[in-house]
Amino acid sequence: MATQATDTMTFDNVRRQGALHRVLSSQITYVLAALVILMVIMTIASDKFLTERNLQNVAQNFSYIAIAALGQTLVIILAGIDLSVGSVMALGAVATSLAMDATADWGLFIDWPGLALLVAVLAGVAAGGVVGLINGVLIARLGLSPFVTTLGMLSVCRSLVYVVTQGRGSPTAGPAKDLFRSLGNDPLFGLLPPSLIYMAVLAVMIWYLLRHMQWGRHVFAIGGNEKAAALTGVPVERVKISVYVFCSALAGFTGVLLLAWLGSAPANTAVGYELRVIAASVIGGANLTGGLGGPLGAVTGAALIEVIRNGLILGGVQPYWQDFFVGVFIILAVLLDRIRSKRAA
Repeated sequence: MATQATDTMTFDNVRRQGALHRVLSSQITYVLAALVILMVIMTIASDKFLTERNLQNVAQNFSYIAIAALGQTLVIILAGIDLSVGSVMALGAVATSLAMDATADWGLFIDWPGLALLVAVLAGVAAGGVVGLINGVLIARLGLSPFVTTLGMLSVCRSLVYVVTQGRGSPTAGPAKDLFRSLGNDPLFGLLPPSLIYMAVLAVMIWYLLRHMQWGRHVFAIGGNEKAAALTGVPVERVKISVYVFCSALAGFTGVLLLAWLGSAPANTAVGYELRVIAASVIGGANLTGGLGGPLGAVTGAALIEVIRNGLILGGVQPYWQDFFVGVFIILAVLLDRIRSKRAA
């Protein structure tokens, strides 16, 4: 009996040490620590940081990046990359605006503005999904490089936006205009931005898909070793295509939210957002070699980037420095991942 009790205590201790080791070796832990430290520094340095208005701005801004980063993280887990997300955001915003304008004179939609809103939102998400389908087919079935394919799609989508809008903004219109703006801007309980709620729901959904569904296990398997996954019966092409569709659809949905926030879709909507989205995923622990990542990391990385950006603004630093610090954090995240991998080996 004494021996059995000793063995039980030993195994319990091993489990505790294993859990502690996983926590301390996780990149998300270090990113969360950096986020907390940075927020404390910002609170001390500026009395405006913890104001309700500023925190709402931070939450709203980072949630846009986080939603797109959720999809980007799925692609990176596959050992891929999607450079087109910023342009797809703009395309989704313009598609939604055009759909709202097209239904402005339809009697059915005038009587049912909620239906007009649904059609407009689906148009934006579908526009992104079509781009993702093209990316996925070119990459999964034709074997093209993800980097080159999505870089080309970045240019294609941005060009389409400029052609359709003639370089001008595409405003919201039609019977669903007011409802659309309210769903994108009116804080829940007077405090939480709607985009933050959408982000949280999507993050939980993706977490469930990755951890509790066969599709999620297939995504990790392909990212870990694509050839081995194929040999075990994983439908590699189908899963890859679905991930790229998912990524672009989320980017399109982000464009819908940006349109609701701004009230118009300028042709240069989300220019340069590709860097922030990829940075959020990488900083949050998504490994560019594949097989590692998750929604918590994407959300945490996006929050860290936005807090840095907000801190620079409150500190009166020129906005041109924002991408500099984002780039530095990307390099540090990759360096940390490399050091952690060497220790694990």
